[in-house]
Amino acid sequence: MAGSSHGHTPAAWTGVIIVFIGFCVAGAFMVMANTAGFWVGMAVIAAGGIVGGAMRLAGLGQRRPQLPAGSES
Repeated sequence: MAGSSHGHTPAAWTGVIIVFIGFCVAGAFMVMANTAGFWVGMAVIAAGGIVGGAMRLAGLGQRRPQLPAGSES
């Protein structure tokens, strides 16, 4: 696994940063006992997953390894 670029893509970084912000927002509002703010943070977390997935589909994620010809499982 050394030398792989797992997670070192714009899609991964963007998704993780958005999810991290969502966790911070949800955690802060949970401590403040604000239910609406907590759910806004949870929505930001979901948006991070969607944005990261969309960026991966747009070609900004890690490429899937190609199997050698004739090695179908």
